[in-house]
Amino acid sequence: MSTQAEASTSVFDVVKQVFSVVFVAAGVAAFYYFSEILLLYRVLGLVTLMLVVVGIMLTTGLGRNVWAFVLESKQEVRKVVWPTREETMRTTLLVFAMVFIVGLILWLLDMSLFWGVRLLTGQGG
Repeated sequence: MSTQAEASTSVFDVVKQVFSVVFVAAGVAAFYYFSEILLLYRVLGLVTLMLVVVGIMLTTGLGRNVWAFVLESKQEVRKVVWPTREETMRTTLLVFAMVFIVGLILWLLDMSLFWGVRLLTGQGG
C-alpha cells in the first residue's frame, strides 16, 4: 500500500490557477498601458481584478487549504497570552537600556583601540 503525501490536484484547479496568473499579469499590464486614465480608476480596476483572482483561487484545492490555514491561525492567535501594557513597557525600556550600555561599551573599546593604534604608529600626540 502506498499513501500519497499530497492531495492530487485536478486539471480544473490547475486551469483556474493558470488563468489567475494570466489575469494578474494582464491587470498589471493594463494598469501601465492605460496610463492616461486617472490613477484612482486604474487602482480601483486593479483592486477589483485582484479580488476576482482571489475569489477564483479560493475555489481551488490550494485556495481552500490556504483559507483553512488562515482560519486556524486566527484561532491560535486568540490562544496566545499577551503581555500586559506594564510588562511590555518594562521589557522595552530594558531593551533600550541594554542597547545603550552595549553601545557605550563598544564605543569605549573602539576609542581605546583607536588611541592605542595611534600611539603605536606614532600618529598620536
